[in-house]
This record gives sequence, structure tokens and C-alpha cells, in this order.
Amino acid sequence: MKYVFLGSFIVMTLLSVAAWMWRPGGRDDDRVEIVWVCDDNPVRREQIDLFNRLNPQYHLRLDPQNMGMEKTIVQCLAGVGPDIFDCYSGFQLTAFVRSGIAYDCTEAFQARGIDIFKVWPCLLPLVRYEERVYGHPGNGGGPALWFNKAIFDAAGEPYPKSDWTWREFLPIAKRLTKFDSRGRPIQFGLMMGTWDWIGVFLGQWNATIYTPEGTRCVLDSPEACAAAQFYQDLIHTHHVLPSPTEELAMATAGGWGSGTISLFGAGRGAMAVGGRWWLCMLRGKDYAHLRLGAVEIPAGPSRRLFGYGRASLINAKSPNRDGALAFLEYLHGPDWNNLINRQADALAPVMAYNYTDDFLHNPEHPEEDYNAVWRAALEDAVPFEVSPYVNGQFVDRVFLKQGDFLRERIKTGAEAMRDAARAINEAIVEQIRGDPELKDRYFQALAAGARPAWDRPEDAP
Repeated sequence: MKYVFLGSFIVMTLLSVAAWMWRPGGRDDDRVEIVWVCDDNPVRREQIDLFNRLNPQYHLRLDPQNMGMEKTIVQCLAGVGPDIFDCYSGFQLTAFVRSGIAYDCTEAFQARGIDIFKVWPCLLPLVRYEERVYGHPGNGGGPALWFNKAIFDAAGEPYPKSDWTWREFLPIAKRLTKFDSRGRPIQFGLMMGTWDWIGVFLGQWNATIYTPEGTRCVLDSPEACAAAQFYQDLIHTHHVLPSPTEELAMATAGGWGSGTISLFGAGRGAMAVGGRWWLCMLRGKDYAHLRLGAVEIPAGPSRRLFGYGRASLINAKSPNRDGALAFLEYLHGPDWNNLINRQADALAPVMAYNYTDDFLHNPEHPEEDYNAVWRAALEDAVPFEVSPYVNGQFVDRVFLKQGDFLRERIKTGAEAMRDAARAINEAIVEQIRGDPELKDRYFQALAAGARPAWDRPEDAP
């Protein structure tokens, strides 16, 4: 994997060294500085302050400017990387491990009594690679359905309950969708983000992205095609979910966490697919007028969903490994987990902390009587599928492109999924063609019975 990045290594190394030299100056105390590359969510301040109070020998500092997988790899290989960096997918973990920048925490965790199997199962692919442990999840989540109580009350609609189906959802969503006399959208029954259809519909329709060994993309399956078609039908047949043009017409100003959250918060949607982490915005003064509820996603052929989360890994070249390990130990303990649940930064990564009365009933927010819903979403969640034989960022671009075709009704569900499978399988062939080590591993899987990414022998790499 490290050879993939050598083309840009020299330029990015020079830039990284410059950034390192121009970093903020030191402090006038003898604490060891620990640099954490993570997003700049406002809740990070309290998370960092708590660690620093609990560990006075260290000074944890956030660096939100150097996020990005390639940048992290190049900086770490050049010796100017952070002590801790975040990982959002199994693909990223594979890239970090194969490039040699992720520290193997397996023995260190055993020595510190950290049992990684106490975290939500759907988060394990963020930190485990070939039976070794390289980090610790910081949070986890699964999708559920927000609803605006004021909109339901105004329409005389009963609040939804978690034991419902998409068939029961549709007539309610249609009654809550409104257009003005000129046909311009005022309010939709449902809002959802660009990526949400993948975790919800592919999940519930029991679609798989790859064969079990990851050697072939199978998005052209009947399940995946049906899931994609249902997503498109919500927009263009049932008219309960806005098209891109309709969403643009209702768009509000951006900002951190903008888009679907802002539209829903502005009363443009009666319901919205989202996560508990939305509360990081919805608890703000701009949304203080909202009366919210949450229920589980309506059931499709199953209740299976794709979960998500964020994990922290240690730079293998970090000179501050003890401090970085202290941070990962913090992620496993009660202080971090209880703080995550109180802040609503998704859900605590360690399962046990989500089965307490404190989690269900936050005295600072007594109106939030729906926390069991978010826990149920994680209980139903499975890991998002990745393949070691294809670039996950390319796969993301394929999903984004085909999702746009679905939203614009340029392709049917079956056409979009067939084209997605074809593009990803072609990328698998190209990836193993250029990586001899990966190619050997791939053909070993084929010899054991895995399906290849090609149909004709002449297309084999």
C-alpha cells in the first residue's frame, strides 16, 4: 500500500515539514504534548479538557487542519505526523496498517486490561486487522428516524412508533408532504442525506456489497437493485423525499453539520433519517423551539442497518507512545464513555455504558426521551462492508455518482447498481494488477473458492 503514495510523497513531505515547523510554539510547562488529528466538532473541547485534567502529565491538543488519509500517511512516513489520528472505515484501517504507520496496540491493550470486544461489534473493523488491534473506537452510531412533533400535531397525525414498516410509513409521509399553489415544495414527509440510502436501504434489503472474501462486488444482486429502486421511488413515485432540485429550492445557509440537519431544523421535513450526533447541533439555540421525537427506521425486508463510527489510532513513529496509549485507555473508560453519551456525540463505543439509566435519561435534557431508539439502531447495525482489493475512496465516488443518477432519475435502480458493480469490479482488477503482494493474496482466495471480479478468463489480470 505504501507504494500507492510514493508519487506524491516528495511534494507532500516538503509541505508537511513546513507545516510542522510552523506549528504553534511550545508551552512554558513540562507536560508532554499529544497531538490528535480529528474533526473540529465543538464537543471536542470538553473531551480534550477532561483528558488533560485526568492526565496532568500530558497536554492533548487538537489538530483539525491535517485530516485526510493520504496526508496522514505521508506525514507519518516523513516523521512529522501526529501522535493520534482518526480512522473512519475498514478501508482506511487497511491503508494505515499496510503503509506501516499504525501502531499495533494488541499487547499494550492486554497489559492495560483493555478488552476491545467490549465495544459495539459493528465498530471492530475500524480497529482490527488480521486479528491484531490498532486502535480504539471513539463513538458509534446507527441511523434512526427523527420526527418533528409540531408538524405531526398540526396535521393531526399520531406520532409514529418503532414497530412500523415502510408500507405503513408511506401514507403518513404523503399526508405530511406539502406544495404551494405553484407546485413549489414547502415541506416533505422525509429528509435524508446523500449517503443515508446506502446504510438504510442496502442494509434492510439484505444486500451485500462484496462476496465474503471481498474478491467481487455483487451490487448487481436483486436485493441491491430493489433497495436502490425503493430509494428512487421515494423521490419520483411517492414524492415524499425531495429531488436535488427541490432540496436546492428549500436550502438554508450552511455551517458545521449543514444540509439535511438545517432543512429539518427549519421545519422543511416532518421526518428525517439521521443519527443521535445530530443533537450536537439540534441542542443549540437556533433549534430550541423544536419539539423532537425519534423512532426506529421503518422495517424493510429486515431491520439490518449499516453502522458507523470514528476510531483513533496511534502513529507507529510517535515519540509519545505512552501518552497516546493513555488516550486510548481513556476512550475505553467511564469518563470518556459517559461524556460521549451526555454530549450526544453519537453513542459511547463501549456497549455497557449505553445500558444505564444515565444514558436513557439525561437530567440536563429531560425532553430527550428517545435514547433507547439510538441504542436499538446500533443493536441492529452491522459493519459497512469493505474489500481489501479496491480503493475505498474510489468506491465512495461510485456510490456518490450512482446515487446522483438515482436522485435525478437518470438511471433505474437496477441500472445504477449494475453499473456500480461493473465499475468496482474493474477497479479491483486494476488494483491487484498493480500490486503483486495483493495479487498473490487475491489468487490464494480464488484457489480457496472465492469468486473473481471478472467473468471472462481473458479479463483476468
